[in-house]
Amino acid sequence: MDLSSIHNFQDAVVTVMGLGRYKQGSGMGAAKWLVRHGAQTVITDLKSAPELHESVTLLMDWYHRYRDLYPDRTLYQPVFVLGEHRKDDFVGVDCVVQNPGVPSESEFLAAAKEQGVPIESDVSLFFRFYQHPITAVTGTKGKTTTTLLLGEMMKRKDAKAVTAGNIKVSPLEHLDALLEEPSPVPVVLELSSWMLESLPQAFIDVKRGPDIAILTNVYPDHLDRYASFDAYVASKRIIFEHQTEAQFTLLNWDHELVRGMEPQVKGKLFWFSKEYQDHDGCYIKDGNIIFRRNGMNMTIAPVAEVALKGEHNIENILSASCAAMLSDISLVDIAGVLKSFEGVTDRQEIVREVDEITYVNDTAATGPDAVVAALRRFHGEKPQDIVLIAGGVNKNLVFQDLAEEVVKTCKSVFLLPGDASDLLATAIRTRIPVTKVTSMKDAVQKARAAAVRGDTVLLSPGATSFNLFRNEFERGEQFREEVRNL
Repeated sequence: MDLSSIHNFQDAVVTVMGLGRYKQGSGMGAAKWLVRHGAQTVITDLKSAPELHESVTLLMDWYHRYRDLYPDRTLYQPVFVLGEHRKDDFVGVDCVVQNPGVPSESEFLAAAKEQGVPIESDVSLFFRFYQHPITAVTGTKGKTTTTLLLGEMMKRKDAKAVTAGNIKVSPLEHLDALLEEPSPVPVVLELSSWMLESLPQAFIDVKRGPDIAILTNVYPDHLDRYASFDAYVASKRIIFEHQTEAQFTLLNWDHELVRGMEPQVKGKLFWFSKEYQDHDGCYIKDGNIIFRRNGMNMTIAPVAEVALKGEHNIENILSASCAAMLSDISLVDIAGVLKSFEGVTDRQEIVREVDEITYVNDTAATGPDAVVAALRRFHGEKPQDIVLIAGGVNKNLVFQDLAEEVVKTCKSVFLLPGDASDLLATAIRTRIPVTKVTSMKDAVQKARAAAVRGDTVLLSPGATSFNLFRNEFERGEQFREEVRNL
């Protein structure tokens, strides 16, 4: 299939592999966009029809709406193949659009490749057709905060600026409107390693990568999906491997592994670091955020005035500020956002205080390192003042270092069902009380009983949640709901 023009999707047969449950997520975004542009769309998902009822109903509502909105187009009702995948839906089609949640090693994708069927994603299609500046952000930790912080800065320059990607919003939700704008609109995309894996061919075809590529850090994660840590690291490098010399790469100087990627950078390299460096980039110096370029230093704002708290957020603040400066956003606007942006939901989100006990939702912490960061942020002056709700399903990660931090900062731990919980309990041994719980309601009630005035009840799982919740966001919402009910 010729992917050089959107018009070529009219009448093309396209399989969407993975519809998903997010109303604006990759699967739904791709399906809506394909139906809207006249593709004969086959949607296949291993989840059953009852599980995907809400998503199927929503897509059919959009199909009928599009028929009213575009009477001059030939639009095809989508076909649903649920509870299974069929080989014929992958080998006898013009294109396959893969949801990021689908493993690239799938036998069905392999069959499509053997037949020369192009395999795309919602993100790769966006890069193909939006030929204007795109900033892309990836990393094991911090990419969502960096994306949304930078997005707020971009909106100071252009109120129509878009943030999308791995934040439950497909960029295809915005593509058509962006293409109708008389001038380029800034776009910031959060890209997971799985999304990045779908991009190399699109980058090669359009002869460019992201205009600004940010890599925050790389820690062991998703090792249930990757053959090795090296394979996971390689997926992160994709973000800058296809850039041109005129494009910008922002790397974390403080992260040794990321710093070692310098030889692979093809674009203009800028660093960010908590300590001042004599290189182009963004740094902390004398308590101020400094942007350095071509030997010139500019002060953006005092660190003490930044609203986003936590030592781990410094690199997010620096990388977003650096990208904003390279995007010609004014110092006044960057500083203004830094002084007002307090963070995002599901990431160290302070839900409420009840009886002088603080409840924090950090459900997006799906690896041990992220839990350690949360423990270090919320640990106060008392030796052990955190009641931790953690656990779930392991991703082939190691919990020994986390256990040591838990013993130092926590008075008790409540573990949700899953093998990660078993590993963490074993690593903690009997040094502090560890209790297994059956549900979020059970966890919150028991955590409240264990906490005293001045303590923090912290949901920071360090694991995935599919055995008990649809995803980590439902896990966080259940925590918020139970805390509201206290």
